[in-house]
Amino acid sequence: MTPPPHTPSITMVRGDITEQPVDAIVNAANSSLLGGGGVDGAIHRKGGPAILADCRTLRATQYGRGLPTGQAVATTAGRLPAHWVIHTVGPVYSPTEDRSALLAACHTNSLRVADTLDATTVAFPAISTGIYRWPVADAAAIAIAAVLSAPTRVQEVRFVLYDERAYETFARAWQEWQA
Repeated sequence: MTPPPHTPSITMVRGDITEQPVDAIVNAANSSLLGGGGVDGAIHRKGGPAILADCRTLRATQYGRGLPTGQAVATTAGRLPAHWVIHTVGPVYSPTEDRSALLAACHTNSLRVADTLDATTVAFPAISTGIYRWPVADAAAIAIAAVLSAPTRVQEVRFVLYDERAYETFARAWQEWQA
């Protein structure tokens, strides 16, 4: 019997998401699903060709035009210590258009996919804060709120931040949320 949804525990980790021994890591992918820079490139490089092969199959079947922004889909994790990679496409930041619902959807849809995989531990990067230029403090607040509001069976969500500034910003946002 499947346990009911609950609120997962949240932890902040400074480090490399590709080294996390979790059930699933979330990839801040581009819509092509065929690899790129930043987190996406690191996941494809370290995970090996099996991830790209799964992504090509997704492009040839379900996502011929690419994965839409805010949606999520899973593949194998290849040589990574995780079991799966959940790919999601974050929005590009716009100072003139509120795209925060799309950024929140990246998190809630990733957790929905994690539930279909029976994943209990999921690691997220700071989605959209790299080349998509989303301000880190705003992204952290949106990500935490989205994870806490999502109906999920995931037990632990880790935000894995590569640099000290992002780690401190996410940790501060989490402290403010708990206050």
